[in-house]
Amino acid sequence: MPRVKTGSVRRKSRKRIMKLSKGYRGGRNNLRRSAVEAVEKGWNYAYAHRRARKREFRQLWIARINAAARAHGTSYSRLMNGLKKAGVNLNRKVLADLAVRDEKGFGRIVELAKG
Repeated sequence: MPRVKTGSVRRKSRKRIMKLSKGYRGGRNNLRRSAVEAVEKGWNYAYAHRRARKREFRQLWIARINAAARAHGTSYSRLMNGLKKAGVNLNRKVLADLAVRDEKGFGRIVELAKG
């Protein structure tokens, strides 16, 4: 069996990693092992932060709804409980958007939840 050198495959692999590590500082953008480690760590952060973003937005929406609800004389938990009992199926994203953009509309929703 003849010996095979991995010239083109190795070069392709290195080029891919170097392209991904472009813009990193120090040896992380031109030393292969450091670049691989940096790129993989970046992928891990990206994976984790895609999930964290969802938590952070939900937290923001709840804070906005709570602030608007308190301006209308109720709390977040009472508002959400009232909406559930009234059969209003609006998610937190929509409620937060209403609280910020349409204060009168949000006020009507609060009255619906109170009644």
